[in-house]
This record gives sequence, structure tokens and C-alpha cells, in this order.
Amino acid sequence: MDINRDFLSGGERKVKKTTLILGCGDIGMVLGGELIAAGHRVIGARRGVAALEGSGIEPLALDLSDEAALAKLPDADFVVYVLSADRFEEAAYRAAYLDGLQSVLRTYEGRDSAPQRILFVSSTSVYSQKEGELVNEESPAEAPGFSGVLMREAEQALHDSPIPGTAVRFSGIYGPGRDRLIRQVLEGRIAPATPPMYSNRIHRDDCAGVLKHLIELSESGKPLEDLYLASDCAPDPLYEVMAWMAGKLKVEPTEVIQAPLRKRASKRCDNTRLLETGYTFRYPSYRDGYAQVMKEGGFLPEPV
Repeated sequence: MDINRDFLSGGERKVKKTTLILGCGDIGMVLGGELIAAGHRVIGARRGVAALEGSGIEPLALDLSDEAALAKLPDADFVVYVLSADRFEEAAYRAAYLDGLQSVLRTYEGRDSAPQRILFVSSTSVYSQKEGELVNEESPAEAPGFSGVLMREAEQALHDSPIPGTAVRFSGIYGPGRDRLIRQVLEGRIAPATPPMYSNRIHRDDCAGVLKHLIELSESGKPLEDLYLASDCAPDPLYEVMAWMAGKLKVEPTEVIQAPLRKRASKRCDNTRLLETGYTFRYPSYRDGYAQVMKEGGFLPEPV
């Protein structure tokens, strides 16, 4: 089956690449729109496809937990696996990340026409460092919880596949609708100043931008690593992040958040490998990104 469609531009015959986005939610829809603008045919697979209406993304209703449904997976040049677990439980994580990805890999490994590359969205939660260490793609990733263990096993399944694959470890994703930290500050809550607990973040639009960038590099024949850490350029202490927000929101913090934060990892994510590919962040720091989120979300106080 021919997975590409031809189109004419300036009298030249070009091949439109097909990208399949598995788990086409918030990030997937932004990515899909940008790939369509770049000339890709984009198929978005998710359980309910009503949200894709009018987006230009071709909808595919699909539940990856249904083995019989895997035959519906279309051939594609690029596959982006960006599923999310529907709850924070081991069974849900295993189904969404490890089992789902393994099923997809088996399906495409058994076909004559395999994808050029599969991108798997992973997480920096695989790291367990707690003392503010600088971490990169070569650092030990030994988080003992089920989420980190299963994410690492899924990454390994991708790397063991004969199909070229790249895992992308995103740090804390924020953006429109992902405003929990802003609301905590509005409630007067703030992280403790000491000991410093480092915070690593990436705007939703940069998540889509990174994936599009890697697809375009692969499309142009440039080699990719099998792993990238994708976090912005400001791994600052969480206290500083929230204090900056409080200043913008004109809120005086009244409560220091304690117990839950003590259990958090504290690390500084190094995005050097990603930057060396030529990627330019749209929101290089939380200041750039959260300023936009606060403005568009109506969080900023009215000027006097």
C-alpha cells in the first residue's frame, strides 16, 4: 500500500509524508497542525475523535489495548507515540506505555513497509537524583517507582526494535490548561527556599516543536540519537519560579508547601544534546512561557 500522496508545487512532483500520532491529545493536536502546515499528511489516533473535527488531522478511532484493533494501524513514514496513562496506577502505566508501545512495535515489525522512525514520548521522571545534580542522556536513570521503571522499560523496548526509534524525555509540561502551579501561587502557597528543589519545565508548544524538529531532521536524512532530554534552558529552584510568579500576579505568599515536596526529585536537566541539533526554544525559560499562559488565561491583575 502506498502510504504517501503526491502533490504538485511549482511544477515539481513532491511526496507528502504521512505521520501517525498515537494518543493525539493536546500535544498531538498542536504537533499535527504544524506538520500539516509543513506539508505532511497527519493521522490522529485516539479513543474518541470528536476533538479532531475541523483540525485537518485525519481521525482514527482506536484503542491500543484492543489487540484486534491494531490491524487498523495505517502504514506511516513517522509514528509519534504520545499516549498518557488515564490514572496514576501501575496497571494504567503498564497498559499505556509499555504494553501499548510493544504492541505497536510488533505490528509494524511484521509489515513489509515499516516506519522511517518511531518517536516515543517519555519523561524525566525516570531520574531519581535529589541533590540538584545536573542530568543528561548519559546520567543514571534509576527512579524506583513504577512510573519510572515502566517508562525505562518502554524506552528499552523501542531501542531493541529493528525499527529506528527515538525516545524524548520531557520534563514538567505546562501551557494552556496546565496551570496548577499558577493556581497554587494564587492561593498564597510557595515552595520552601531551602533546601533548593530544582524545577525543570517545558511549554506544551515546545513539546510539539521538538517532535516536529526531530521528524524534519529524520526526513532530511540527518542522523538522530536514540534519546533526547527535552527541557527548557532554566532549571531553577522551584521557590524562585513561584516567587517570580507571585510578583507577576501581585500575590503575597502566606503558606510554605512542605511535606509533599520533600518526596520530589531535585535535579537540573541539561538540554545540550537537543540544542546541538539546532532546535531553538520558543519559550527558553518559564518566564517566557508562564508570562504567556498567565496573559492568555486571564490570570494577571488588571492595571490600576
